[in-house]
Amino acid sequence: MQLIDIGVNLTNSSFHDQQAAVFERAMTAGVAQLVLTGTSLEVSQDALALCLQLDESGQRLFSTAGVHPHDASSWDSTSARELRDLLAQPRVRAVGECGLDFNRDFSPRPQQEKALEAQLALAVELRLPVFLHERDASERLLAILKDFRDHLPGAVVHCFTGERDALFAYLDLDLHIGITGWICDERRGTHLHPLVGNIPVGRLMLESDAPYLLPRSLRPKPKNGRNEPAYLPQVLREVALHRGESTEYTAAHTSACARAFFELPEVS
Repeated sequence: MQLIDIGVNLTNSSFHDQQAAVFERAMTAGVAQLVLTGTSLEVSQDALALCLQLDESGQRLFSTAGVHPHDASSWDSTSARELRDLLAQPRVRAVGECGLDFNRDFSPRPQQEKALEAQLALAVELRLPVFLHERDASERLLAILKDFRDHLPGAVVHCFTGERDALFAYLDLDLHIGITGWICDERRGTHLHPLVGNIPVGRLMLESDAPYLLPRSLRPKPKNGRNEPAYLPQVLREVALHRGESTEYTAAHTSACARAFFELPEVS
């Protein structure tokens, strides 16, 4: 049984000097491939460097490259050119993390929308899928995406935590959905339990979003409180339970979906 983790923030400072060990633990836990998340031009470059450093085979570590809405204020006339160069690298498989965050508003909303539209245009031009962030902004995100969707090869709403209406609107737009350890949180994630069964096979993927969102159902919990890709089987179990599927079947179809979406190679 193999899993693919489509969202790992391995560049995060909490993993400093431990990335190789985290990668090895993921492999031991059956997480066969990881997609490292780029959230700024600098972080995207660092994520690509980790792929090349830790996985000389070119089979197991891949990355995204983009500018997160929190960092949208940094988007300027040179950003598209720098991002284009990153997206030309073979290990970079998607544009993002990009999107809208109207919860924290770390960047002004008009600037978030400008950066998102520019990155969607790049994805259309380069024929790459998009790794999307959305928080409290589903209606606006959908409105922007509709102008690009017919020309995008694919788009995944990463770390979906929304409600039924948002989920069905995303599915109606033929988007993919990423589910994290949020579904394991008895305080705020139980609304996802009846929703995950509505995500069609071929549109659902799993992610840790490590080092964030440590599954609260994990036992024993790590003393450092940090999430890792090695804990993705916990998310798998919760998703399979609420879809009424075996863990083997959920692992197989979510991994097949991720492999097709990011055009990842088969690994033995």
